[in-house]
Amino acid sequence: MGRILLSMVISVMLISCHSVKEVRHANYDVRDSLDSDVNAIYQQGLFNGFAVSVVNEKSTLYQKGFGFSDVKEKRLYTENTIQNIASVSKTFVGIALLKAQELGKLNLDDPVQKYLPFKVVNPHFPQTPITIRQLATHTSSILDNEFYLSRNYFLKPDQNLNGVKLNFDNEQVFNPADSIISMSGFLENVLAENGKWNTNSFSANKPGSIYEYSNVGTALAAFIIEKATGQTFNNFTKEYILKPLHMKGSGWSFEEVKFSKFSRLYENPQTPLPYYLSATYPDGGFITSINDLSKYLTELIKGYIGKGTILTQKSYKEYFTQQLTASNFTERNDKNPYSESYNVGIFMGFGYTGYIGHTGGDPGVMSMLFFDPKNNLGRIMIFNTNFSDKKGNDAFYGIWNVLEKYQLKL
Repeated sequence: MGRILLSMVISVMLISCHSVKEVRHANYDVRDSLDSDVNAIYQQGLFNGFAVSVVNEKSTLYQKGFGFSDVKEKRLYTENTIQNIASVSKTFVGIALLKAQELGKLNLDDPVQKYLPFKVVNPHFPQTPITIRQLATHTSSILDNEFYLSRNYFLKPDQNLNGVKLNFDNEQVFNPADSIISMSGFLENVLAENGKWNTNSFSANKPGSIYEYSNVGTALAAFIIEKATGQTFNNFTKEYILKPLHMKGSGWSFEEVKFSKFSRLYENPQTPLPYYLSATYPDGGFITSINDLSKYLTELIKGYIGKGTILTQKSYKEYFTQQLTASNFTERNDKNPYSESYNVGIFMGFGYTGYIGHTGGDPGVMSMLFFDPKNNLGRIMIFNTNFSDKKGNDAFYGIWNVLEKYQLKL
């Protein structure tokens, strides 16, 4: 009897081992096919370097870098290459606002004036207070005026500027490193009643009424977090987001990260850009890798299904609750399912088909982070090269679609 049982156990073990090998082999085949399909698009030569990933609520299912983080130096773009991710950064501001609310430091429905050392009021509606929630839903009536592009971006100190372009799209200026201004200084200049750059800083719409995407409004929300908590925004997010999620390679400034891993950014495959920073860094200046950002997206999916670790269920529910209605939009993006401009939570976007996430674009940066609440699968792309034509757009979304093609097989 013992021999029979032993024989049966051995047989089961052999079958199990064989099944595991088959699964692993199939998984390798899927990954190889995914690699090959993405690489075929990379070979079109439209992007110098990028990284992609697929995640679920448990872990990262796939991540890989393609191309070069520095073409001249032949440095590869890997899953640990870091760069800024543009407006995907805004989703961190939303998490930080809700954490500050949990801590009793602020309330989303507070007027912004409660926390500011300078007066911010829409001159068309001087009696209507602007609230933090309106900042978070892009309905504050605060606009990005001309000085956002001309006075907000600065060159990183102590870099070699030979052969790099000192403006972007011929309208966005990289200002000298010795003219760097603080976030509070920039905001006061563009928003305060007597601010020297307060020109066309507010729309003609009443605060709370119309969705108008605002980078300056995002930075103001981050500044309010600083005033309410007594911590700098970068330190607050490090304590309550980055450390708990073990995002060890990420930060908000060059000093907070390992700069040797930072990617060169490109206006196009032939045109390198200088390293830069911005006064309103919370609206787009988060520096991270696909490895770290994948951990963050997994946490967001966990939060959506009630299993998040960095916010309470109540806070995550508010974060992911669509805040606006059709009446808040003068035009609505119902063409691209991967747009944050169909509806919005607390700095979190919703596409018209239900995808949740955010896109990003900055000099030398294109990024996308979305998940599907129907299957808890998420995708991320981070690019170090801009594009401005249909061919580039088709390739960008072509890679996105390849990830979707394989995501259920990983």
